[in-house]
Formats: sequence, structure tokens, C-alpha cells
Amino acid sequence: MQQRLTVLVTGASSGIGASAAKMFNDRGFHVVGTSRSPENVADPTPGVEYLPLDQTDPASIAALVEAVGEVDILVNNAGESQTGALEEVPMADIERLFATNVLGPIALTKAVLPGMRERGRGSIVMVGSMAGSFPTPYRSVYSAAKSALRTFADSLRGEVAQFGVAVTTVEPGVIATGIETRRARISDDTSPYRVGFESVDKAMARRERSGLATDKLAELVVEAALSANPKPLYARGTNAPFVFALARLVPRRMLLDTIARTHGIGRTRPDLSGR
Repeated sequence: MQQRLTVLVTGASSGIGASAAKMFNDRGFHVVGTSRSPENVADPTPGVEYLPLDQTDPASIAALVEAVGEVDILVNNAGESQTGALEEVPMADIERLFATNVLGPIALTKAVLPGMRERGRGSIVMVGSMAGSFPTPYRSVYSAAKSALRTFADSLRGEVAQFGVAVTTVEPGVIATGIETRRARISDDTSPYRVGFESVDKAMARRERSGLATDKLAELVVEAALSANPKPLYARGTNAPFVFALARLVPRRMLLDTIARTHGIGRTRPDLSGR
């Protein structure tokens, strides 16, 4: 009897991760889903094994990998969302976000790679964000982290393909994950950035409430993970085909201006004529 392949999905307690874990489980894979507090997962999927993971803690990553054993498919989905003017975001918050969204996934990837290489097979999916390709004002740290994740995947892809290991990135656009209720919002009523911050925050919340269902994005994650020849980048939501095509055609400055206007703030070009 052929052994079931093991899929490790981080951040499987809700949203995209929960949907992806269920879909892999329904396909007959042995699925391990992670959560900071597995005992508190509100709607666990029968058949999915839930284990604890704190991506900011190297000991937690090492304990998880030891407990799971062989990992055939890794879905780096867990992450943190953040909004705030860079001037006002404490360095501790910036470091935590990069530890969660970039360093944690890199460390987990590094930990499972030797086994994949030795077995001559493996699939690694980074769940990023279209903010990594289309950075949003007041989300500079988050956008930079997601951009770093995609660049990491693109570079690693060329290293490990020779060993039968695939690496790809999935960038969700606006998805109805409920993340607007969990996003770290860093601002206060006295902030000189308050008007712009509130415009961006409200625009994002409004769009997320009517965004694409998580199952639609999870289907893309599963497709990317199981593809025999995965593309470097998959994207869905927020009119992804159109906006990626537009990005190739218009000047970068115009694109950034358009993103700013979409979020209710002015253009990105400063007026330095009086200096």
C-alpha cells in the first residue's frame, strides 16, 4: 500500500489555510495544520492533525518539523497583517512582522528542504499577497515583507528544481478572510497621518468584506502545490489578470498613483517646486 503524502499547512485555523487544509484532506493527503493554539481552533476539519507553531520562535519550528517527520508539500500560509504610517510603527512591531511573515517561512522551508532533496520530490507554496506586487500606502512594512517572500521563492526555485522540488508563490488579492478584524492598526487620533490612514483602512475593510471567498484562493493553492510544472506566480482576486497586465504597460509612477487613488488618498508625487 502506497504511503500517503504529507502536507504541512501553516496558519490552518482559519481563512485560506483552513480551506486549503480541508481540500488537501478531502483529496486523501495526510494533512498537518498549524496554529498558535491548536486547542482553540474553532472549526477543526476531521482528519486534519493540528500542531502548535510560533513562527517567531526557532525552537517551535524545530519541534514542529521533528513531530511531523517527512513533509512532501509545504504551504507557508501563516502571517500577520499590519497597517500604519512607517514613522509611527515601532521597530518592535516591524521586526515581529518580518519574523512572522518572512523569517519564519524561510526557516520552515530550510528545515524541510533536506528531506525533500533526498527523496527527489517536494512542493513549496508561499502564500503572499498582491500587496507584494502592488504596494499600498500605509502598508509599507507589510508590502515589503510580502515582496521579500515572493523574491525569496523566485530565487530558491532555481536552486532546488534540479532535485525535483518546486517552489511557487500564490498572491491573493482582496479575499473575504475576516482579516480586517485582526489586522494590527497602528495610529491614534493625534497622528498627522490620520486622514490618510483612515482612508486606506476604510477602503481595505470595505473591499475585504465583499472580497473573493477563501475557498477560491485555497483552490489556487492546491492547484499550485500539485502542478507538475507550476508557474512561479499565481494570483487571484482584485482583477488580478487585468492589474498585472496593466503593470507591464504603464509607468511605475502612474501605477503607484492609481493604487493611492484606489485607497482614497492623493498621488504619490511630492511637490518640491518651492524648495
